[in-house]
Amino acid sequence: MDKIYLCIDLKSFYASCECADRGLNSLTARLVVADPSRGKGALCLAVSPALKELGVKNRCRIFEIPKNVTYICAIPRMKRYMEVSAKIYSIYRKYVAEEDIYVYSIDECFIDVTSYLKLYRMDVKSLAKVMIDDVFKTTGICATAGIGTNLFLAKLALDITAKHVDDHIGYLDDELFKRDLWFHKPITDVWNISRGTAKRLLKYGVSDLHGITMVNEDLLYKEFGINAEILIDHANGIEPVTIKDIKNYKSKSNSLSTSQILFEDYDYESTLLVLKEMVDLSTLELIEKKVVISSISLYIGYSDDLRSPTGGTRRLNEFTQSRERLMEYFITLFKETTDPNYTIRRIGLGYGNVVDEKYETIDLFTDEEKLKKEKELQKSLIEIKKKYGKNSIIKGMDLEKNATTIKRNQLVGGHNAGLECPEDYENGKKVKNEYGPKS
Repeated sequence: MDKIYLCIDLKSFYASCECADRGLNSLTARLVVADPSRGKGALCLAVSPALKELGVKNRCRIFEIPKNVTYICAIPRMKRYMEVSAKIYSIYRKYVAEEDIYVYSIDECFIDVTSYLKLYRMDVKSLAKVMIDDVFKTTGICATAGIGTNLFLAKLALDITAKHVDDHIGYLDDELFKRDLWFHKPITDVWNISRGTAKRLLKYGVSDLHGITMVNEDLLYKEFGINAEILIDHANGIEPVTIKDIKNYKSKSNSLSTSQILFEDYDYESTLLVLKEMVDLSTLELIEKKVVISSISLYIGYSDDLRSPTGGTRRLNEFTQSRERLMEYFITLFKETTDPNYTIRRIGLGYGNVVDEKYETIDLFTDEEKLKKEKELQKSLIEIKKKYGKNSIIKGMDLEKNATTIKRNQLVGGHNAGLECPEDYENGKKVKNEYGPKS
């Protein structure tokens, strides 16, 4: 029996949550989710459909919203969105088992409904409608759905086909895919094809999925490496991976990473301070997870988009979790690769080759007593922070002018973490409200 998948997306999710909490119609209300305290350049995390119809683009910046458009600006509340997302997940669970759901993001999931159509005596579109109607009735949030005979076609049906049908439920099988989407442009509408990939394909005269099928596969493998296999499969409407495969997958290598977009443009020295804070916090995570690493990576993104990012990866000659050692490695990498002539807006760091701490490198030059004391101190910090909160213990550098740790400890995913939000912004002006989360 052929597989049948749903891909369900919560329409303008963050904005819809804010509209629902205010008793507003998420399809007609003009609302953006953004934090104006970060300035006019703050990113809008979500834009309501009514504003999109007026030409306001999703993920725009506040200053890009036309001045003649009236709208509500709601401060992000990530814990609230996570709470609503969990509630919606529980709605899906009323209809299908956990093993048949793959959560793709906070507002999107894939569901294998193959075995449920006979159980409910429904066709797939009817089952999809029952589920998204339940979501709307329970939460006030609109959802759209894509239906496909594999995960790729379900995603494509959601992203492209569902936008052009009245019930916002798209459907694709192999035949419809080749008829309706093989020659679809722009190719960047297709899942997993970025502007960079599209530009590289254009070198071979390819501007749609059908064009990929006409290119010699050896050329594609030379250009894209192993990723060419995915391009070739998707161009033919093929996706062999199932939800079961995803859930059974175990990575052969592990890594840890953390990143942040800075609140404003930072100079070289201020960014170095933030780097030290990030290393400080991330080494606590290594201790807590009882792992050691043998490579580090650094990413520095500049305010001027014309300046390419810098950084890189360094393989260490040891497996370690020592804060002191890793701080030294990162500072050296930063100073060797960062351009001091440009202001910086993005910073990320990563740890590679993550293995159990039993593999920690100990040699004749290791001061084991000093290392033991450092670990005991780190473990104590972890326990205190768990019990009394992340900001219960802070370091002197966290109090410096451009430090970010104290503020970021109050955020989730880099955004305001609160459930309640006592104020909105209406066209840039603060207004008090009594809107809190509604059950």
